[in-house]
Amino acid sequence: MRLLMVEDEQRLAEMVAAGLTAEGYAVDLAHDGRTGLSMARTGGYDAIILDIMLPGMNGYQVCATLRREGIAAPILMLTAKDGEYDEAEGLDTGADDYLTKPFSFVVLQARIRAMMRRGRSAAPAVWRFGDLTVDPATRSCRRAGAPVDLTSKEFSVLEYLASRAGEVVSKSEILHHVWDFAYDGDVNIVEVYISNLRRKIDAPYGKTSIATVRGAGYRLAADGG
Repeated sequence: MRLLMVEDEQRLAEMVAAGLTAEGYAVDLAHDGRTGLSMARTGGYDAIILDIMLPGMNGYQVCATLRREGIAAPILMLTAKDGEYDEAEGLDTGADDYLTKPFSFVVLQARIRAMMRRGRSAAPAVWRFGDLTVDPATRSCRRAGAPVDLTSKEFSVLEYLASRAGEVVSKSEILHHVWDFAYDGDVNIVEVYISNLRRKIDAPYGKTSIATVRGAGYRLAADGG
């Protein structure tokens, strides 16, 4: 899924973004409050990691503005402050969770997963499409009970298709949610990953779960093909 991290400590931001990218997330970075607010308004992010002490506009202000404007993406606040009043203020402005620096990267990942589960509570914990299962929590896939070995990016593409099963999803939508804002390569990279997925989850089982809708995009069959 696609994340926005608003953090003025550039080295920290880049290290966290690199780690999250390796785990299959698409991560965009902003280093001041106003830029972060602008990106959050237009980016369609699945979650936002927001530092409190930011130049130009602090995290409390950014969070409160987003909530006032009806932007409901889960927000995890990061701060060097550990006082209970600071935590309360962050939650009161609309944040979903709060993490004090320095933090464990493993804990950060767990908090993000928990926020995103709560944010899509109406969705099942594990998606099932016939004999195809997609588990976002463990980032694993099984077909007919057998594990399917997917790369991190392959799983991210499949996860996004699964979240919109039965719908036609365009290449640009997949790029927007699975690759970060800085990606400026060929849009046809999506075709490569769709081909890889078909080779792994469909061909060995005689299935056709991912259909091409000519001129429009791709559709994951709700019955698993």
